[in-house]
Amino acid sequence: MFMMNRFPHNVARTAAFAALVLTGLGTMSSCLQKDDYGDFVDTQQQKVNFDVLVTRDGKLVSRSGSGVTRGDVVTSADNLATMNDEIPFGLVVTDAESGNLLVDNKMVYGSNSNYSTYFDHDMWGNARRINFSAYYPYVGSLAYGAQDQTYSIPYSVKETEAGPLVSKTAQKAVELLSMIPLEFQHITNDIGYKVCDVTPMEELRGLIHLRRLTAANVASAGTFVQDIAGSKGVWKRQGYYRKVVVFEGDAKVGVGSENEKYVGSSTLEDSMAASHRYYSVPDEIEIGKQYVEVVFDVEGFEHGGFHYPPLTEQVFKYMLYGLLPNNEFAYGKQYTFHIGLDLSSIYKQITFAPSVGDWETKIYENNEDF
Repeated sequence: MFMMNRFPHNVARTAAFAALVLTGLGTMSSCLQKDDYGDFVDTQQQKVNFDVLVTRDGKLVSRSGSGVTRGDVVTSADNLATMNDEIPFGLVVTDAESGNLLVDNKMVYGSNSNYSTYFDHDMWGNARRINFSAYYPYVGSLAYGAQDQTYSIPYSVKETEAGPLVSKTAQKAVELLSMIPLEFQHITNDIGYKVCDVTPMEELRGLIHLRRLTAANVASAGTFVQDIAGSKGVWKRQGYYRKVVVFEGDAKVGVGSENEKYVGSSTLEDSMAASHRYYSVPDEIEIGKQYVEVVFDVEGFEHGGFHYPPLTEQVFKYMLYGLLPNNEFAYGKQYTFHIGLDLSSIYKQITFAPSVGDWETKIYENNEDF
């Protein structure tokens, strides 16, 4: 598999597009192909600017910033998110009519949030229409399949914790290339947890301490194959799974759903922005494979005339199979799993349920892993 170059953490995340099963992947070369356009004289260079926008759920945002996902992005004066100028995005451009590749894996940098590059105007002719598609951040090794107009973006968290972005395809006539709108969306998952004490008996409440929370068999490598003509894509998972230690510490769990907290790296947090969330390659959930392990302590207490000594390192494992629609993590979605601890009976199992929603506005500055 191809490996993505390392780049800074805190990359933005947003919703992505519907999956499309693509054929002919075996025809892709291990590097970009460039068609033979014959001899032409490079007599005219045309500057093309890019209006870059990062959106949530594939929808444009208002000038108030509502719905903008912010992470490793900077925010302009009008609170509209743009990408980090110090991290380049990659550009793939094809002839809309023939599907021929016109620009191979071009690295595009920004300057003060202004992204631009130069193209050879004469190689197309004024009547041509061009498909522009982009991905963020730039990947050095990118495969392109000319036959089915697809390109593939490799991804592995062995190299980076950050999830890549892909833009919708923008089609422009050559004579109208002064400004190209690129709307970027996320193609990975965002996963996190909330926890509370749901014990109904008053005398048994407030005794639980979360010590560790671990997610097992998190899909963490794959290649996203993007259809440049249709702005659709599909993940090809590559069988690399990891364990994510979400929390490790000693945090007393709040009582009641009204005191439910986000799980941070070593503390429980009021806001999602301060929580410890991680990326996953979209994955199929299998019986007995993906699970969450919760380790907690219980303070000593009196109940029914008996003294119960403290309990330490209590371990429960909760399977994900059967919890999510179609037993899959769908790309571009945000998942928050709610954990409820109940000591009505000392060994009563934890309730475990997910909520699935669109990406929320959040900032990850305090997370060590992003």
